[in-house]
Amino acid sequence: MADHPVDEKLPALKMATTGLQHVAAMYAGVVAPPLIVGAAIGLTGTELTFLTGACLFTAGLATLLQTLGVWKIGARLPFVNGVTFAGVAPMTAIVVSTDDKNDALPVIFGAVIVAGLLGFLAAPFFSKAVRFFPPVVTGTVITLIGVSLLPVAFGWAQGPSPSADDFGSATNLGLAAATLVIVLLLRRFTSGFVKQIAVLLGLVAGTLLAIPFGVTDFSPVADADVVGFPTPFHFGAPQFQLAAIVSLCVVMVVSMTESTADMLALGEIVDRPADEKTIAAGLRADTLGSALSPLFNGFMCSAFAQNIGLVAMTRIRSRYVVATGGGFLILMGLCPVAASLIAVVPRPVLGGAGVVLFGSVAASGIQTLVRAGLEKDNNVLIVAVSLAVGIIPISAPEFYHSAPETARIILDSGISTGCVVAVLLNFVFNHLGNGRREATDVTHPMEPGEELTGVKAPATP
Repeated sequence: MADHPVDEKLPALKMATTGLQHVAAMYAGVVAPPLIVGAAIGLTGTELTFLTGACLFTAGLATLLQTLGVWKIGARLPFVNGVTFAGVAPMTAIVVSTDDKNDALPVIFGAVIVAGLLGFLAAPFFSKAVRFFPPVVTGTVITLIGVSLLPVAFGWAQGPSPSADDFGSATNLGLAAATLVIVLLLRRFTSGFVKQIAVLLGLVAGTLLAIPFGVTDFSPVADADVVGFPTPFHFGAPQFQLAAIVSLCVVMVVSMTESTADMLALGEIVDRPADEKTIAAGLRADTLGSALSPLFNGFMCSAFAQNIGLVAMTRIRSRYVVATGGGFLILMGLCPVAASLIAVVPRPVLGGAGVVLFGSVAASGIQTLVRAGLEKDNNVLIVAVSLAVGIIPISAPEFYHSAPETARIILDSGISTGCVVAVLLNFVFNHLGNGRREATDVTHPMEPGEELTGVKAPATP
């Protein structure tokens, strides 16, 4: 009996190139949090490079734990793990509230350890909510994941920094558009292996195209060390402060919610639906990876939704491909020069490729919704309201500006709020009470000449 595509081991070259493609898709997301938090603390360039390398290293370890698994830990799906962006705001708040900035990272690391361990214990209970994630919920959440990520791609397309003079310039937007066109042409006019690594080839071509415009910066390669190891507790032993622990425990709940949604999404895409056991194992990997990450000076780890788009687009479903990507992340953490090669790719080039990747996630969500029974009015309401709530942080970023900072951790995540609303509405409309309304057809405005429901038309003479 042939292995399921998820368990397929591809030839070495194909495994390496497709694994590297996953790294390219998530690299910017991994390095952004340490850069932001490190800058808030006031770390030197050397320390900032060290912190970034540590986050790459721990992301690789967490990815291996998730894809290969051990005991009841790891979803064993093509699932990339890395530093969750949900923790950036509370970690920055911790930095601001810490008098001695040298203590900021130890306080953050202590809070991450506690949140990770508590999350690990809660994983089997959290996973039992899977029965409340039918296609109408998962399709909505998958769509929201893609829609929520698209602004990231649009931001990349404009340039690395909103404060830069060339942010949103014609050159940056042109490079993003050119990369997008290259990826589309490769997907349309090539086949086989070349078609599957179209995004990686698009990133290489876009980077080369950017050189004459002076957008490609090779200084990261010149300045990087050849070998470097994230020394355990390099920034000091972890410190445990209650306020910081509570703050990051909230982030852990948000992270587990998003990871559950991502696992359900990925299970649909690779044709191996994630059941309660798989979700529990995946959440254990997420939380254990987070708890171990501070040992090597890394932050909280979670699923990376952008890689789901890569799986959806390439249809390469092997978890060993993603595990290979995890291996590359570890090497980058140990070899800063290797990490700097990915850093050479200009942000606009990443943005052009991101449009394809993140749009593919949204398209996968729409495909799931097609199977969700949208002929039922109840399901249409669930999708309509959940999508609307989930898009609030994207369309109106300051909508929750008066909410408490802790609450905004959840409210500012459209994926989390949309997921919660979809689950609650599905429970109310499709589970709660025996006398619930079972609408068979979608309610819609009447067309001219259409009779009212339940009113017989006059007999034709």
